[in-house]
Amino acid sequence: MNIVIRKYNDDDIPAMIKIWNEVVEDGIAFPQMECLDLHSGKEFFDSQTYCGVAENSDSNEILGLYILHPNNIGRCGHISNASYAVSKSSRGMKIGEQLVKDCLVQGRKNGFKILQFNAVVSTNTAARKLYEKLGFVQLGTIPQGFLMKDGHFEDICPYYHTL
Repeated sequence: MNIVIRKYNDDDIPAMIKIWNEVVEDGIAFPQMECLDLHSGKEFFDSQTYCGVAENSDSNEILGLYILHPNNIGRCGHISNASYAVSKSSRGMKIGEQLVKDCLVQGRKNGFKILQFNAVVSTNTAARKLYEKLGFVQLGTIPQGFLMKDGHFEDICPYYHTL
């Protein structure tokens, strides 16, 4: 399998929505509670500074994606934020790592100075391990900052990486 990380195009949107919604429906990582449909998904992805997809170039299947956008405005507009999603069937294949590495490059190319994650759920150990491996620094812990799908709260851990 040959994985290529590239900028998304409109043909990718249905697959991106499917993968995004898998994570939303899991209810353990993304803050969103509503799934995307074709209209809201296109609007959402088009509104980002950059969206990258992981494509199996042998089959043209989209296996994962990321979104990159400003974390804030004005005097804090140099700080970016991102989210990553990998299809359930493609997890454990280091696709997330490729997406994060590409996102760091695209963040710099788009003029950002920092990539910050506001709400990494403390129990998302795979993501936390990856971010720390790639040089992200944890800023602290926000107790009970994330409402899990089952109704209980978990801590969140903000992270940042200078670009």
